[in-house]
Amino acid sequence: MKALGEPRDMELVTGPDPEPGPGEITIEVRAVGCNFFDILLCQGSYQVKPPLPFAPGAEVAGLVRAVGPGVTGFAAGERVFAMLGFGGYATVVPVPAAAAAHLPEAMPFEHAAAFGIVYQTAYFGLIHRAALQRGETLLVHAAAGGVGLAAVQIGRALGARVLATAGSAAKCAVAKEHGAVEAFDYGSPQWVDAVRDATGGRGADVVFDPVGGDVFDLSTKCIAFSGRLLVIGFASGRIPTIQANRILLKNVAVVGLHWGAYRAHDPALVQDTQRALFAMYERGQLRPVVSSTHRLCDAAAALDEIASRRNVGKVVLLP
Repeated sequence: MKALGEPRDMELVTGPDPEPGPGEITIEVRAVGCNFFDILLCQGSYQVKPPLPFAPGAEVAGLVRAVGPGVTGFAAGERVFAMLGFGGYATVVPVPAAAAAHLPEAMPFEHAAAFGIVYQTAYFGLIHRAALQRGETLLVHAAAGGVGLAAVQIGRALGARVLATAGSAAKCAVAKEHGAVEAFDYGSPQWVDAVRDATGGRGADVVFDPVGGDVFDLSTKCIAFSGRLLVIGFASGRIPTIQANRILLKNVAVVGLHWGAYRAHDPALVQDTQRALFAMYERGQLRPVVSSTHRLCDAAAALDEIASRRNVGKVVLLP
């Protein structure tokens, strides 16, 4: 992006391949994960505001091309993935070695690019923020999107009973295929009664909400006593508010998760989580869903697929 705007304003430019600085490696990129916040970065409406010009892209997988001074544990040719703030829409990208990890042998690059942020977000939210317990009921909104499907799979792996909402019957079917026992179309407010019925009137113990807006408002009507409402994001476009008496009367905890902040405040926990997630992948408990792949020059179309909610799972670029 040379100037803030919409994803369609991105330009593909050619320049010299970067060299790794001290503490860095360069990655020859094989796959890039696309995220909703990439759109916000382009618009200048995200909490992170890179200096212009910049490229979006926070998840890359590929081969180590070169290792910078002071780096140990990585060698040219190794399969790695890395999470970074931006700059991943590229064919070669420098990253801090501390932000990179070796890939499990059985994980293809497309899965790696679809695995980082959404699974980290779901894991941090469910385990570190909501303390989801085996046997509890978890309600996941937008359960056919990247982070929603990750939450469904992780919730199932943790032994929760997973309910889901999504924007169509087809997307509800995808959520059930990946671990939800029941799924409801949130295009109609009747999903609230469906959740109550599915829980015997008790409501969901944990609500995982990346949508906000009306979905958040209605979630307060079908959350259990002493439930936890996880605020993940606002894909609906409206940041909701809540009357404090609703929190008080049902002993509800409204818990926020800004996963990116953990990279600054507790990076060791991020690394521990990645090891745990890789282990779950190798046990077959997690399986990223790649909705579609695009060429790097078609990055704008990839982000439009996310903005219009046509994707099921993650959208990936293949440079």
